Amino acid sequence: MQIFKKPNFSFMKYKYIALGFSAIIIIIGLLNIIFGKGLTQGIDFAGGTLVRIKLSEPMPVSDIRQALAIADLGTSKIQAVGKTQTEYMIRTMQATEDEQQQQDIEAHEIMGQKVVDVLRGEDEKAAIDSGKIDLNSIDEGGLSLLIATDFPDEAEDSARRIIVFRVANGIITSYEQIEQEIGISSDIVRSLQTKTILSRLAILSRESVGPQVGFDLRRKATQATVWALFGMLLYIGIRFKFAYGVAAILTLTHDILITIGIFSLTNREINLPVIAAILTIVGYSLNDTIVIFVRVRDNLKILRKKEFGELLDTSINQTLSRTIITSGTTFITVASLFFFGGEVLNDFAFTMMIGVIVGTYSSIYQSCSILFFWKKFFKPKKGMGK
Repeated sequence: MQIFKKPNFSFMKYKYIALGFSAIIIIIGLLNIIFGKGLTQGIDFAGGTLVRIKLSEPMPVSDIRQALAIADLGTSKIQAVGKTQTEYMIRTMQATEDEQQQQDIEAHEIMGQKVVDVLRGEDEKAAIDSGKIDLNSIDEGGLSLLIATDFPDEAEDSARRIIVFRVANGIITSYEQIEQEIGISSDIVRSLQTKTILSRLAILSRESVGPQVGFDLRRKATQATVWALFGMLLYIGIRFKFAYGVAAILTLTHDILITIGIFSLTNREINLPVIAAILTIVGYSLNDTIVIFVRVRDNLKILRKKEFGELLDTSINQTLSRTIITSGTTFITVASLFFFGGEVLNDFAFTMMIGVIVGTYSSIYQSCSILFFWKKFFKPKKGMGK
């Protein structure tokens, strides 16, 4: 499939502009990392506790921040999920003095529970202290046992239906919902009213990572990226020539630096899914670059009379339709993940969107420009191809 019948774009004509543009973006990103806000590390790398909650009624971020500040949790990071002001992700990263990994994790878990206690309010805490159970936190097994004390025959089915409803809606806001929307008998509902409370918040998820674990993950993520680049340099150096390997690695480094810089400027978190996306970007960009390099190598044998810059333009134009089709279909896929994939996949999809755009751009302008300057300054006697 060909988008262009006989494209004849002069890409190398704008190599200096492209290199300058990339340099500006990279420098801005690095300056922001070094002297500005830096990189926001997720709990995977920094350690801490991430609590995702669902509220029964809307609550502004400012009110949540004020309540946490009163409880000495003012450094917590609060992120709204959606626009309803009822679902939030709250991350605590307060440092602990103990160096023991297990004790650090336990300290982070205590901080996470403290966030929940602050937002619950004194009335709910008093009810829980008196022996009542939070219906928005109990698991299916516990709820089944609770109902079974009075209604053993209906306990298992009723508990399952209540939990399914709570998971689907995030939170149960009233006992009328249990009777009218779930269809639980009024006798069971009255029994639950005497034994439980409906907290104003439900904990959708909670995870804790100790600082030592975070350090190990940072180190391993860095090693994975460096070894991936080294392996690619080795492969391309053997498969083509050393110049091609250097051009490819510098191009991939360019892609990584721009991606990380954009993350810094947009204040997004760097976590394990983002690292996975960056490594995916490396492979995707390399694939595009190798396709062009193969065509360059082939053209070196059949278009020997052409200037090297013209030969690069010819090679890029010959693969242009393939590049646009591949990049376009990939971008549509990751854009769909970004807009419709939910919060869990959002950072991964955002990274991939950047990577597809930057990887396509760099395969054309950065990799070929580096080859052009290598040819110009080192002037190999027998050409650059095999």
